[in-house]
Amino acid sequence: MPKRKRQQEDSILDIVVTIINGLSRTALIVIGIVAVVLIAGFALVYWMLNSNTASLSAKERVELSPTQIESIKAIGQWEFLSISDEEIVDTVRHGFFGDDELVRIYSGTLRLGIDLSDTEDGWLRADGDTLRVLLPNVKLLDEHFLDEASARPFYESGTWSQSDRKALANKARRKMLARCLTPANIASAEQNATAQFHQMLRSMGFQNVSIRFNERKSLLP
Repeated sequence: MPKRKRQQEDSILDIVVTIINGLSRTALIVIGIVAVVLIAGFALVYWMLNSNTASLSAKERVELSPTQIESIKAIGQWEFLSISDEEIVDTVRHGFFGDDELVRIYSGTLRLGIDLSDTEDGWLRADGDTLRVLLPNVKLLDEHFLDEASARPFYESGTWSQSDRKALANKARRKMLARCLTPANIASAEQNATAQFHQMLRSMGFQNVSIRFNERKSLLP
C-alpha cells in the first residue's frame, strides 16, 4: 500500500475516534434509542408482511358449510337437454283372408338431466383452494315422455283392440329411446351440466371448481 494512501486512512480513523470521544453520554444514549427503534420498526414490518401472507393463504382455502350443500342438493332434478322426437310405427296382423295393418305417428319429448337426490356421500367437498364436485349420471328425468294423446293415425285396416294400440305405443317408445339416448346426447347434457354448475358455484364465490360425473352407464332398457 502506498505511504500516502495509508496516511489518509489513518487521518480518517483519527477523525472518527475524535468524534466518538467528543460525544457526550446523552448523545450516545440517543443514538442507542434510535437504533433500537429502527430495529423494532423493521421487526414490526416483517411480522406484518408474514401475517398478511398467512391471512391470504387462509383465504385461499375453500370453506363449504352443510347448509350450502343442502341448498344445492335441494334443487332436485335439473334438466340439461331436451329432445323432441317423432316416430312412425306400424304393426301387421296376418290373416287367412288378408293382412290387417295399423300405422300411427307418435311424438314425445325426452328430458335428460341429473337428479341431485342421487348424489353420493362426499359428492361436494373442499380440497384446499378447490371445490370438487361428483355429479350423478345423466338420466332420463321423465319416463312418461310419449304423448299418446297426440298420436295420429297414418293408415289403418281391420279392427284393432286397445291392447294392440298400447303395444304399438310401446314400440314407438322404444324407438325414441334408441334414437335419442345416444352417447353424443348424453355427452352434450354433461357439458351443459358442467357449464351451469360452474356458473352457479362461481356466483356463490367458489372460483376453482372441479366437476366430474359417476361412471357413465347405458340409459337403454
